[in-house]
Amino acid sequence: MYKELLLEWKQKNAFVGILIYVISTVFLTYFSFKRIISPETYNALFWIIILFTGVNTVSRSFMQESEERQLYYYQIASPQGIIVSKMLYNSLIMLVLTLIALGVYVTFLGNPIQNYNLFFVAIILGSLGLGIILSMVSAIASKTGNNPTIMAILSFPIILPFLNTLIGLSSNGINGIDSAQNLKFIIVLVSMNAIVAALSYILFPYLWRD
Repeated sequence: MYKELLLEWKQKNAFVGILIYVISTVFLTYFSFKRIISPETYNALFWIIILFTGVNTVSRSFMQESEERQLYYYQIASPQGIIVSKMLYNSLIMLVLTLIALGVYVTFLGNPIQNYNLFFVAIILGSLGLGIILSMVSAIASKTGNNPTIMAILSFPIILPFLNTLIGLSSNGINGIDSAQNLKFIIVLVSMNAIVAALSYILFPYLWRD
C-alpha cells in the first residue's frame, strides 16, 4: 500500500486529472439541472458520477503497470499481499474522491440530506465496495491487453446490484427515513463487500500466475 501511495505522489497529474473530471461532471450536472431536482434524482446522479469516477480511477491500478514491473512484484511479494494492498488503497482513494465530490455536489446542487449518519455510512460502504470490486475487475482486464472497455463490461454486472442497494440506503439517508430496511441494506452491502474481497483473495493468485 505504501508503494501505491508513493506512485500516486509521483504521478500527481493523474490524481489532479481525476479531480478535474469530478468537478467538471458536477458542474455540468448543475447546468443541466438549474432548478431544484427531486431527492431521488439528486441521489442517483451522485452515485452515477462516483461510479464513473471509480472506473476511471481504479482502472489504472493494474493497467498502468508493465509486465516487467509485475514480474518484479511476483518475485518480492505474495499475490495475496498485492491484491489486499490494491483493494485497501483503491478503497481509500475512492473514499477521498467521494467526499470531495460530495462537497462540490452540495455546493452546486444544494444539500437535501436529512440523516447524515446514514448517508455517511452509505458513502463508506460504497467507497469500500467500489474499491474492492473494481480492483479485482482491473486485475482481470489487465490480462486481456489492458482494454478499458473490457473493464467496463466486466464491472457493470457486478456493480449494478451493489449500486442498487447502495442507492436505496443513501436515499433513505437523504429523505431521513429511519426504518428496519436500513439495517437490511447495510447487511447486504457489508456481505457483498466481504464476499468479493474473499473471492479476490482466493482467486487472484491463480490470475497472478498467468
